[in-house]
Amino acid sequence: MDYKQAGVDIEAGYRAVALMKEHIESTMRPEVLTDIGGFSGAFSMKGFMGMEEPTLVSGTDGVGTKLKLAFLLDKHDTIGIDCVAMCVNDIACAGGEPLFFLDYIACGKNQPEKIANIVRGVTEGCRQSGAALIGGETAEMPGFYPVDEYDLAGFAVGIVDKKDMITGQELKAGDVLVGIASSGIHSNGYSLVRQVFAMSKDALSRSYECLSGTLGETLLTPTKIYVRALRAIRDAGVAVKACSHITGGGFYENIPRMLKDGMHAVIDKNSFVIPPIFQMLAKDGNVAEEAMYNTYNMGIGMVTAVDKKEVDTVVQAIRGAGETPYVIGEVVAGDKGITLQ
Repeated sequence: MDYKQAGVDIEAGYRAVALMKEHIESTMRPEVLTDIGGFSGAFSMKGFMGMEEPTLVSGTDGVGTKLKLAFLLDKHDTIGIDCVAMCVNDIACAGGEPLFFLDYIACGKNQPEKIANIVRGVTEGCRQSGAALIGGETAEMPGFYPVDEYDLAGFAVGIVDKKDMITGQELKAGDVLVGIASSGIHSNGYSLVRQVFAMSKDALSRSYECLSGTLGETLLTPTKIYVRALRAIRDAGVAVKACSHITGGGFYENIPRMLKDGMHAVIDKNSFVIPPIFQMLAKDGNVAEEAMYNTYNMGIGMVTAVDKKEVDTVVQAIRGAGETPYVIGEVVAGDKGITLQ
């Protein structure tokens, strides 16, 4: 009896690393001091010593049950973008620049080509956010995961000068909320999605007039990464006062997190385009409107609060970064919370 007979193929692990190396190298930044394959990743902070008070910000997350669709459709090359996005978007919300990322893949059987495809998505997310993929782990766990399934999670570290952190403490009544369009459902609420839509290959391969692709393609659309858009706002000379990444909990949970006590967000539901997939989900699942806004991003993946006089500059900066902005509401005095009208 040996380890391979017990279900763990060490040689497959070596092959997976070899297949993913080319993709990983494309994410490297000059600060990276180590090669893939070591026991840890090293990253030099020398280039940031000019900051008054360099501050590290971090984020960790996974993809959740969206992975079930990747299993069903046997499509694994974009799910890694979701993993990176869920981490680096949170860092960007604090005003941070993502520096590096590490991934963790746990699987029932190490299939090198599949693992390399997953990591290809991770590296694409890293390129989009400017983060280096400096390490990771692929754990083969037979008997714990089915042979054709895996879990994917990640961890990111970024940096910001403390004086430039986005904290919400400068918010005042009259500040304007500018939202940035999402690419669809992103990576939250898929437990409900899987209850509403039939989870079969035939159902997911069906095309609908209102969708730009099949149902499965639409549901697997990767999460938007907003690092470039937020950097463009900063480069335009605008100080974002508060920021919210609209993830699980939708509008009702996430927008209050960007507010300080005594501030209330008022949002106009007619000020932005709701992607058709949300309308399908609400109709087919008989999901109430409040529940939709309490679960999904509804077409707005990131919300920024800025001074009223800066709105035009912010809108232009977001467009210049290739994203779609919407002026969706304002901040008023009142109990900390949100009103959708």
